[in-house]
Amino acid sequence: MPLGTLRQSGWRIFLLAGLLLTAGGAHADAALDWLNRAADAAKRLNYSGVYVYHHGEHIEVMRVQHRADARGEQERVEVLDGTPRQFLRINNDVYCHLPDGRHVRLERNAPRRFFPAQLPDQPADLLAFYEAKLGGTERVAGRQCQVVILQPRDGYRYAFNLWIDKQSGLPLKSRIVNENGGVVSMFVFSELQIGKPPEDRAFANDMAGKRILSASLDKPAAVAWNVRPPPGYVRVQEAVRVLPGKKAPVTHLVFSDGLSVLSLFVEPTDPQAQSLRGLSAEGAIGIYARDVDGYTVTTLGEVPNAALIETGNSVGRK
Repeated sequence: MPLGTLRQSGWRIFLLAGLLLTAGGAHADAALDWLNRAADAAKRLNYSGVYVYHHGEHIEVMRVQHRADARGEQERVEVLDGTPRQFLRINNDVYCHLPDGRHVRLERNAPRRFFPAQLPDQPADLLAFYEAKLGGTERVAGRQCQVVILQPRDGYRYAFNLWIDKQSGLPLKSRIVNENGGVVSMFVFSELQIGKPPEDRAFANDMAGKRILSASLDKPAAVAWNVRPPPGYVRVQEAVRVLPGKKAPVTHLVFSDGLSVLSLFVEPTDPQAQSLRGLSAEGAIGIYARDVDGYTVTTLGEVPNAALIETGNSVGRK
């Protein structure tokens, strides 16, 4: 499959959404305290702002508006340049307005969240696979931040650096760093307002003339394939989907350790398509593809090649 097909296939819609314990007991506890505070702040606070997403050679500018009240959470994320995309979260349901302007994909009980809410509800669970430690103090968007570093304990995930606002606890910057110290991707706020709830109109869901592609139209995928991802990666999503540009439904599985995420797609092999096999990349996203019994298996994500290869090579029919 040519790399250009990845841009057109709709896979990035699912990927966009969508990315610190040995320095002594006191340091480890302090780092975990900051992670707990950050996880809570991203879900509990009212905030709005503009942030930049750097991934590979690509840069996207996004606006986020988040409100939490007695009704729960509401969040809108808009891509401000390039292909128009926007996501609306109402508690655990996410409406993804697709670039064609005619379809909206509804994901119920969506397991993944958008920056700055990248941490799991229980950050302590990450410490089985990451070492936590405190970094220095740095300014982001004019605010003093505590740097927290999550260093992987194995070769199946990258390091994460988080800049956490000292006043509010909200993460203002996050960076994925590979084993060579190179930056894989980064989110960073350039404008931010904390405390003032966005108005109701910010969360209006314009569905006029649009067709909902609901998760209820997807079929369970667990019965068809065996997959054994690396330690720590748990299946958080599974479906058989109809994706743009695909002739046949595609099995889509998502695995996460609570921070790192990788996706796996299984589709009938198209003999007329020019497809790549082995390792490749699309910007910051690593890709590994192989054939299994007349199907093409593709694993991809902002994770080390070892995680992609081990997951892809484990796939077999039940």
